[in-house]
Amino acid sequence: MMTRPELLAPAGDMERLETALRFGADAVYVGGPRLQLRAGSAGFSMEDLALAAERVHGAGRKLYVAVNAFPDNAEVAEIGDYARALLDIGADAAIVADLGAIAAIRAAAPALDVHVSTQANCVNYMAARVYHDMGATRVVLGREMTLEQIAELRAKTPKDLELEAFVHGAMCMAYSGRCMISAYLTDHSANRGACTQSCRWRYHLTEEKRPGEFFPVEEDDRGTTILSSFDLNCLDFLDRIVDAGVTSLKIEGRMKSPYYVATVVNAYRRRIDDLLTGAATPERTALLQRELNAASHRAYASGFYFGAMKKHAPEDGTYLQDCAFVGIVRDRLPGGRVRVEQRNRISDGDVIEVLSPNSLEVQFIARNMTDIGGGPLEVVAVPQTLFDMDAPEGVGAGDILRVRNHKQ
Repeated sequence: MMTRPELLAPAGDMERLETALRFGADAVYVGGPRLQLRAGSAGFSMEDLALAAERVHGAGRKLYVAVNAFPDNAEVAEIGDYARALLDIGADAAIVADLGAIAAIRAAAPALDVHVSTQANCVNYMAARVYHDMGATRVVLGREMTLEQIAELRAKTPKDLELEAFVHGAMCMAYSGRCMISAYLTDHSANRGACTQSCRWRYHLTEEKRPGEFFPVEEDDRGTTILSSFDLNCLDFLDRIVDAGVTSLKIEGRMKSPYYVATVVNAYRRRIDDLLTGAATPERTALLQRELNAASHRAYASGFYFGAMKKHAPEDGTYLQDCAFVGIVRDRLPGGRVRVEQRNRISDGDVIEVLSPNSLEVQFIARNMTDIGGGPLEVVAVPQTLFDMDAPEGVGAGDILRVRNHKQ
């Protein structure tokens, strides 16, 4: 039977952190106010980090804080104070890429665990040993590694060095995420937390004697976004990743919505539990893959775990999503009713699917919608409007409501 791994989920704010915990994450990783690679849009203040640590530890889980930007000379002196502050608020580990930052954190706050970021490009056992000698307790493996390479690294490194690997989400076109395209085109560096995702733009070719004429750059007949990667999806072979020696399975997406976090964490939590209990049938696996298709994604691939990926662009570079996120249940009311916070248009008669850690494949018809004063509603179209509706027993606070696309 598979050894139980840690399921590690992303959170860009407190709502997403709460969502990750509710849907089964064993640990959550976040960014703080300094030196994290999602600067400005997915960073917690120190006060919020303290609240996050309290909430996570209250649920018996762990909190890791990304400190994985590459510091310049002026920032090096701040790292020690920041590390001590993270330790004081209860962070379980700092995720770090820069060698100098690792040394500074170990010197200033030796009780704070250090996880070596995938940005450090650790893809061999000797590098992993060096990080262990520096005091790192975990290495987040470079995404270019195959299962065989991971197994060899595991066999040749100290047993107390934990290994973490990405299993789901967006993949960067650069080597382990070290990319200069955004910095070159927009003066916003990915390695400083300001990536504009320039690799996912659509590009055209121009000929010098025909200015203003744009020709699509085509690798094949499926698309023109030649720099844009597939999304990673390892649901089918999670057990093989764990068997290779990985102890933490990481989901990408600190910039993603609460709906995305709920959908993906829910599917992977159920998959891990199925593998641990022997319930991982082909039918069950197909159902969980259907769940993953309900969240926004690019065409899925298995990354480099089995060797080189396909080199053509997926589905013209567009995002795919089988379901629309329409609301969050805020409260269970008397008389078989629920109070819902709207997120997308919902109409009387829509077939509502319930995303919940307590059930799978629950559906009901949107009926008897009213505003919170009791006035009837045929359609709710204004985001974050609170309204009431009928719902079956078991649908409760925190559950997410979605509508499957009509074309499916």
